[in-house]
Amino acid sequence: MLAKILLACAFVAYVQAGYIGNVGHGEATSYANAEAASYHAAPIAVAAAPVAVAAHSVAVEKSVDYHAYPKYEFNYGVGDGHTGDHKSQKEERDGDVVKGSYSLVEPDGTIRTVHYTADDHNGFNAIVTRSGHAIHPQQIKTVIAEPAIEHGSYDGHGYGH
Repeated sequence: MLAKILLACAFVAYVQAGYIGNVGHGEATSYANAEAASYHAAPIAVAAAPVAVAAHSVAVEKSVDYHAYPKYEFNYGVGDGHTGDHKSQKEERDGDVVKGSYSLVEPDGTIRTVHYTADDHNGFNAIVTRSGHAIHPQQIKTVIAEPAIEHGSYDGHGYGH
């Protein structure tokens, strides 16, 4: 397989080299002779340059992995006494293993906490817990006083007699 790749690269280098010219009248022309001829004719130098670049690219057959190893850790929290918004989260990752937790205050006053893990073997798993006591607001009964009604006769026009 390596021989086929090298053969293909040599062919590409040959095709990219172009025609050097009639230096030597049919004899084999070396790269040094082509440089000497390029002093007098600029197109020869331009045609000879890709040969060196193509020959250099043949030697490089190295595979490069551009994916960085995923590793991080973070945490944050919010505690706003004015709005009552309280929450936090923390997470860490090492390769394909993720571990973390987050918590928040529910509208009833309890705190929901979720601990989670994720990996290739077990998938995503979460454990949800609830702490504190739920506080439900008391319903306030409002008593509206009835307006005093004047007793009298009604003549149909809104006037009492």
